[in-house]
Amino acid sequence: MSGPTHITVRVPLRIRRRPGRKTVVTPVVDGLPAHTTTRADPTLLKALARAFWYQRMLDAGKYTTIGEMAAGEKLDRGYLGRLLQLTLLAPDLVEAIVEGRQAEGVTLPRLLEPFPVEWAEQRRPTALIDATTELAPSIEVRIGSRT
Repeated sequence: MSGPTHITVRVPLRIRRRPGRKTVVTPVVDGLPAHTTTRADPTLLKALARAFWYQRMLDAGKYTTIGEMAAGEKLDRGYLGRLLQLTLLAPDLVEAIVEGRQAEGVTLPRLLEPFPVEWAEQRRPTALIDATTELAPSIEVRIGSRT
């Protein structure tokens, strides 16, 4: 590749606090019921949402470094760096987590450990998707160079 590239992944969700638990609210899509049950892990969803939110703030220029962001958001710099690495997960792995199709052993502490940046390598050792679940036939990802 020549020059820097970027990828935008948006995860549409809201987290509502209900008495005693948190509920993930996804947007209503034509043809699908408004309320769909999921076995998605709310902790993973919240971490993914935060990771992409913090990445968006970096991209927008609100903060110039992770250290500056950590101080501004009152977070530990190391934790923020590990959280931001979640934005490097392959789109189909993010989709599997959002839909609750990740493997049983996949937890936030496991995802905060270092993992390969290449998407093909991520799929092999981490086994984030159950072998019994099918992925969507195609996933659209825009990759473009910044000018």
